[in-house]
Amino acid sequence: QVQLVESGGGLVQPGGSLRLSCAASGFNFGTFAMSWVRQAPGKERELVAAISAAGDHTTYADSVKGRFTISRDNAGNTLQLQMKSLKPEDTADYVCKTFWGPTGGSWGQGTQVTVSS
Repeated sequence: QVQLVESGGGLVQPGGSLRLSCAASGFNFGTFAMSWVRQAPGKERELVAAISAAGDHTTYADSVKGRFTISRDNAGNTLQLQMKSLKPEDTADYVCKTFWGPTGGSWGQGTQVTVSS
């Protein structure tokens, strides 16, 4: 069955960096577009970034453009999200999922990112 396991979250000070990873198994990873979605308490779910199956097309939420970078390693079946210049408003549960966009597909359990001094 499809498994998506996120890692790399934690507590970081404003201005800091984190790198999230998502290990995928149980499906042909290299043929699926993938996305990172985040959910913060009291806020709507937000598509953070998405990447095409081949990795040649990406999209980002306006709130993270220039600070976050999505990438993938199809040989290793992993999805990454490099996050820089983190802000308190980036605090959320970050989830990787199959498909392009904030809905549908298969979802991981998420990894918590907290940006606070």
